[in-house]
Amino acid sequence: MALIIVESPTKARTFNRLLQGQDYYVFATMGHIRDLPAQKIAIDYDNNFKPEYKIIPKKSSIVKALGELSQKNQEIILATDPDREGESISYHVACILGLIKERWPDFVINPKKKQLKRIVFHEITRHALEEALSSPTELRTSLIKAQQSRRILDRIVGYELSPLLWKKTGKNWLSAGRVQTVALRLIVEREKEITRFIKEPYYQMYGLFKTPAELRAKLIEKSGDKFEQTIKLPLFAGQYEYVKTSIDTVKLQAIENDLKKDAFCIAAVKEEVVKRYPPPPLTTSLLQQEGFNRFGFSSKTVMKLAQDLYEHGLISYHRTDSFNLSTQFVFRAKEYIAKTYGEEYALEKPRGYKTRSKSAQEAHEAIRPTRIEKKADEINKGGLGDGHKKLYQLIWNRAVATQMKEAEIKQTKISIKSSLGYGFECDHHQVVFDGFLKILNPDFVKNHLSALSIRAGDQISLISIEKNENLTEPPPRYTEASLIKIMEEKGIGRPSTYAPIVSLIQTKGYVEKNGRYFIPTNLGVPLSDYLAKAFPQIFDINFTASLENSLDGVANGQEDMIKVLSDFYMPFKEQLKFNQTDEKKILIKEEIEEKCPKCGKPLVTRYSRFGKFYACSGYPACRYIKPYLKIVANRTCPDCGGNIVVRFTKTKRRFFGCSNYPKCKYSTWTINDKSPNSNNKSITKSQIQIN
Repeated sequence: MALIIVESPTKARTFNRLLQGQDYYVFATMGHIRDLPAQKIAIDYDNNFKPEYKIIPKKSSIVKALGELSQKNQEIILATDPDREGESISYHVACILGLIKERWPDFVINPKKKQLKRIVFHEITRHALEEALSSPTELRTSLIKAQQSRRILDRIVGYELSPLLWKKTGKNWLSAGRVQTVALRLIVEREKEITRFIKEPYYQMYGLFKTPAELRAKLIEKSGDKFEQTIKLPLFAGQYEYVKTSIDTVKLQAIENDLKKDAFCIAAVKEEVVKRYPPPPLTTSLLQQEGFNRFGFSSKTVMKLAQDLYEHGLISYHRTDSFNLSTQFVFRAKEYIAKTYGEEYALEKPRGYKTRSKSAQEAHEAIRPTRIEKKADEINKGGLGDGHKKLYQLIWNRAVATQMKEAEIKQTKISIKSSLGYGFECDHHQVVFDGFLKILNPDFVKNHLSALSIRAGDQISLISIEKNENLTEPPPRYTEASLIKIMEEKGIGRPSTYAPIVSLIQTKGYVEKNGRYFIPTNLGVPLSDYLAKAFPQIFDINFTASLENSLDGVANGQEDMIKVLSDFYMPFKEQLKFNQTDEKKILIKEEIEEKCPKCGKPLVTRYSRFGKFYACSGYPACRYIKPYLKIVANRTCPDCGGNIVVRFTKTKRRFFGCSNYPKCKYSTWTINDKSPNSNNKSITKSQIQIN
C-alpha cells in the first residue's frame, strides 16, 4: 500500500472516491505542519538567512499520526497543490519523515530511505490522478526556495519593522508588511488625490429627435469647435482621464434658444460590422474581480468558495495567472458547443490567449470546469451552497465562451447637423450574430436586435432638449476588485497573496469599507505616510514589483535565493538602523466630535488588537468606553427603526443587528442578496459578542 499525502480532508475524500478499490491510503495534513515560530524572528542572518522551522504546536497529533502511517507504507506520495505553497508543504512533510536531509540552502533526498514520489496535477479527476500517479516526479527545488524566500522576506520586514512602529506609536500590536504596506499606500494616496481634486460644474445637452424611431443624440460641437475636452490627471499609480464640457450657464441658455428655432438633418450615417471577441478565461485575479463585481463577494470569500470547488473535483486549480486551457478541454468544448448551441457557434480551431503577466507560469492552466457537461444547478455535493453555484457558473461561462465564435455587431455612427452649425452624435448597435454573447451577455443581445432605418440627408425634427448639470468627478476610491486589478497590473504580490493582503489591512484597522469602497482610517494614513517617507525604497511600487520578479526568478531557477535575500536586507538594514535613532513619533488623530457621557471630556478613537473603539480622553480617571459600530448605509431596523450595524459573534462570524441592542434584539446573518449564503435566521443570544 502507498501513502498519499494531501492538505485537506475534503481533498482526501475526493481522492478516496476517485481511487476507490485501489491500494492507496490518503492522509490530510490540515495545511502546513511546520513553520517559523511566532515567538522570535527565527532567521539566522550569519548563516545565509537560515530559517529555524518548528512543528506547529497544534499539529503535533497530526505529525504523530503521519509518522505512524509512514512506518506502515513503503511508498510515500506527496500530492499537495501544484503551487509554491503546496510544494513547501510537501517539503516539510518529507523533512519531518526523515526522507530529506536539510543542508541549507539546499537539501538532498535520502536514498536509503523508502521511496518518495511527488505527483503534480491541476484538477482532481480520475483521469488527472491516474495520469499523475503513472508519471511521478520529484520535489521541485526552485519552487520550494521561492516560497522560503518570500516567507523569510516577510518575516524580516514584519519582525524587524513592527517594533519600530510600536516605539513610535505606543501600540504594540501594529504590524507592517512588505506587500500589505504598499497596498495600504495605494488606498491612502488615492484618498489624498480625491481630497485635492477640485470639482467643477459643467453641462451636457442631448436632443431627442423624430426619425422613423426616436433618436437621442449628444451635442458635441458648433461649427467645428468641440464642446468636450478630455483632462488627464497624473496619479500615484497611473493616470486618470475625465471629460468635461465648455458649456456654462450662459452658453446653455443661448444654445437652447438657438436649437428651439433650428432645423436639423442627418449629416452622415457610417455603418460597420465589427467582430467582438470573448474575454480570456479566468485567472485568480480576474476571478476575484468578477466575484466582487457580480456578486459582491470579498476576495477571501471567492478563494474559499473556489477552494471548495477545486477540492470537490469541479474546477481546475484556482491559483493561477495563466490563460492556457488544456487541449483536452478545448476539444471537448467544441463538441459540447456544436451539440448544445449549433455548429455555427463552434470554432474550427481552438482559440488561445496571450498572458499579460510576464511572470505567468505557462505550464499552468486558467480556471475552468473539469467536466463541461456539469452545470451549476447539478452541483449537489455536501457543503456546497448557492455561493458555490454562482462562482461555478461564472467559471463555466467564461471558459466555454472562449471557445465560441465571435459576435458580429453592426455599429452605426449617426451625425446630425443643424442650420446654425450645431453638431450632434449618437451610436446604434445591432447584434447580427450573437456568438459567445449567447452565454456571457444575453441581455445585451436581447436589447440590441432592432435594425435602424435612416439615411444621410433625411430631414428630422427636434422633439425635446435634455440639459444635464454635472460636476467633474475625482478618481474613484478602490474597491476590492479595482485594488486587486492595480496590484496585478503593477506586479505587487501574486495570485495567492491578494486575498490575505486585502483581508489583513481591514483586520488591522488600517482601512475601512464605505459601501463597496475602501477608505483609510486615522490609523492607516499616518502609518502609510511614515513608512513611505522612512523607507522610500522598500515601499516603492516599482521596487516591490522588481522584488516579486526576483522571487519569480528564484522559482524559475534563474536567480540565486541568497543573493535576492541579501540584496533586499542590506539596504533595509541601513534604513532601519537610521530610523531607530530618530525620536520622532507617529501622530495619530484620535479625538472625535463627541463628549463622554460620564465626565464630559472629549471621546477619542482607540485601537487594540481586537479592533477600533472609543474611550474617554480622561482615562484613567474616567474609564468610559464605547464600542465602534459600523453603520450600514440605507438600512434601518424593521422592528424599531434604528440603524443597522455590523457585529460579530464569539467565533468572529459577522452578522447585522440593531444599534439599539439590548432594547431591540433584531439580528440577521445577511442583509445583502449578493451574499454567498443568504439566510435571515436570527442569531441566538449565546452566539452574540458585542464589540
